[in-house]
Amino acid sequence: MKPLPSFRLALCLAAALVALASSPAQAVGRLTDIQVIDRDSGETLTVYRHQGEHWVAGRPGARYAVSVRNATPGRVLGVVSVDGVNVISGETAAWQQTGYVLSPWQQHAITGWRKSDAEVAAFHFTASSASYAERTGRPAHVGVIGVAVFREKPLPPPPPAVLPWPSLREQSGVQNRSSAADADAGTEAQAESEAPRERAESLAARRMAPAAPAPRLGTGHGAREDAPITHTTFERRSDRPDEVIRIRYDSRENLIAMGIIPTQAVPPRPNPFPGAVPPGYAPDPS
Repeated sequence: MKPLPSFRLALCLAAALVALASSPAQAVGRLTDIQVIDRDSGETLTVYRHQGEHWVAGRPGARYAVSVRNATPGRVLGVVSVDGVNVISGETAAWQQTGYVLSPWQQHAITGWRKSDAEVAAFHFTASSASYAERTGRPAHVGVIGVAVFREKPLPPPPPAVLPWPSLREQSGVQNRSSAADADAGTEAQAESEAPRERAESLAARRMAPAAPAPRLGTGHGAREDAPITHTTFERRSDRPDEVIRIRYDSRENLIAMGIIPTQAVPPRPNPFPGAVPPGYAPDPS
C-alpha cells in the first residue's frame, strides 16, 4: 500500500479531530462525569458542544436530574448550582458554599432543590418566567447548570516513631550495616511511594446565532420528593475549585434555531402553479 504524503496525513488527522470535537456526547468533566437525565423518559440528554459551550435540550414540563459521578480514587466535593442558585442552600451560588461529597467512583443523582435532610423539590424544565431563580428575583443566570469540583486535602503523615537511644556497641553495629540497610530502605520506600500512583494510573486507564423563537427554559420548584442525605466533614485542598463544569440548556426548538443542534430537514418546495391539472383532450361522443 502506497503511504499517504505527509500533508495529506495531516489533513486526515485534522479532519478526524474536528469530527471528534463536534460529535455529541453524554457526559462532561474530567474529575467528575456530569450528565443531565430526563427522569420522565429515562433518557440521558445528549451534550452538544458549540463555540466552546456545552448544551443539552430539555423538554418543557419534564422532571430532570443532574447526575454527578466521582471519577477519581479520592473523595471530592461538588458545589452544584442551577440557574445561578446553590441547589442545597438556595443562596446565589458561590464556590465556597456547601455541596455534595462523593466517595471514590461514587455516583449521585441530584433531583431537586434541597428542602431538608429528607426531601427535595423536584427539578423540572419550565418557562424561564416560572423558574425558581426568577421567582426569587434572580433571573440573570437562568439556563445554566454548574458544578465546582474540589479535591480533599490529604491527611498529614503520622509522626515518626521515637526509638530508645542505643549503646555505643549497638551504634557501631548499626554504622557497619548502614550502607546496605540504607540501600534496601531506599528501594522499599520508592516501591511504596510508586504503588499508589500505579494503582491510580491503572484505574484512570480503565476509565478511559439568531434569536430563539420561543421563551427560554428555566428550572422550576416542583413537588416534594424523598431524597435522604447524611452529613460529613470535608477539608478542601484549595480555596479554588480543581475543576468547574458548565452545561447550558434550552428547548430543542431554540437550540435548532441557534444552530446548536444541526438539522437535515429539507423545507418543502413551493409549487408556482398549484392549481394546474394535466392537459385533457376532446372526449368521445356519448
